Amino acid sequence: MAFVSILNIISMAFSIYSFMLIIYILMSWVPAAQESSFGRLLGKLCEPYLGFFRKFIPPIGMIDISPIVAIFLLNFIERGVRIVVLNLYNMF
Repeated sequence: MAFVSILNIISMAFSIYSFMLIIYILMSWVPAAQESSFGRLLGKLCEPYLGFFRKFIPPIGMIDISPIVAIFLLNFIERGVRIVVLNLYNMF
């Protein structure tokens, strides 16, 4: 039972961060929204992760595809963490 709770907490944490990234990306369309206290908080939490991808993935014209890659990789990492936790649980 505790194991299921751990997996749920892991999934919830990744889901919350994914939604934070999506909200932050949507807020970039409204510059005044990013200047709000909520926007600055999201910037502090999301920009380090997104900034890593922006270093390597240049924008295509006016479109920045790095957030798409970042969210895709975050989901991939979540699946990897779940597999590792499942394997650790099965070992004991």
